[in-house]
Amino acid sequence: MEYIDLHVHSNCSDGTLSPAELAAYAAEKGLAAFALTDHDTAEGISEAAKAAALNQIELVPGIEFSTEYEGREVHILGLDIRPEQEDFARHLDFFQKSRENRNEEMARLLRQKAGFDIYLEEIQEANKDSLITRAHFGRWLVDKGYVSSIKEVFARYIGDGCPCFVPKQYTEPKNAIRLIRNAGGTAVLAHPLLYRFSGEKLAACVADLKEAGLQGLEAVYSANTGADESRMRSLARKLNLKISGGSDFHGKNKPLIDLGTGKGNLRIPYEILENLRA
Repeated sequence: MEYIDLHVHSNCSDGTLSPAELAAYAAEKGLAAFALTDHDTAEGISEAAKAAALNQIELVPGIEFSTEYEGREVHILGLDIRPEQEDFARHLDFFQKSRENRNEEMARLLRQKAGFDIYLEEIQEANKDSLITRAHFGRWLVDKGYVSSIKEVFARYIGDGCPCFVPKQYTEPKNAIRLIRNAGGTAVLAHPLLYRFSGEKLAACVADLKEAGLQGLEAVYSANTGADESRMRSLARKLNLKISGGSDFHGKNKPLIDLGTGKGNLRIPYEILENLRA
């Protein structure tokens, strides 16, 4: 049986491998296909496509939109997107500018409130091909010896509610779904159990997003137990949604999660991708 991974991040967002390195690693792992789903950017898709062709592995061009649903951050995956679609590309440009403004403000607060000698330009210079995220701030502070771990950076300085935290400018999930579908993609709710909704609230959320055009649910996921997966498959059947699956691989930024196999036991058959495309 052929296996795939439909939720993978490169250093174009908050992963540590380049898109080309991901393609080579996915081929090394024996996968038939993988989806590059960086946060709010399609920057790495072109590089990944070229490397996938060289490594004789199928690339699923994708994205993971950060959205806000009733006060909580909710992620929408887009699979098989056409990133060059005009409206889609215009919105990504807006999201990138918003992220740059957020990073400038975060660096300013880290200087002002924490006393760190940190400037966004230095982080960008150290990560030339990456879209800078909080994870890059954390790694830079660790490398400079200001803190002992990225976990400490988030817990004390830049995590939600901390003194140097700057909130994201979110789009609504319904808008993300619209952008994905207009770009020819399939819209999937990522890791639904990570939002900590009650069962009733999650079902209502998914039903609401289904009305807006949601097509799938990421039921097969690294953090899910067998019972979790069964619950999500049942919810998908109830709402006539398709099933997706992915590891949420980030390289060294999530060292316990490997490409294709998650925490060791993840298996996503190719037929899941075929069903999403049917």
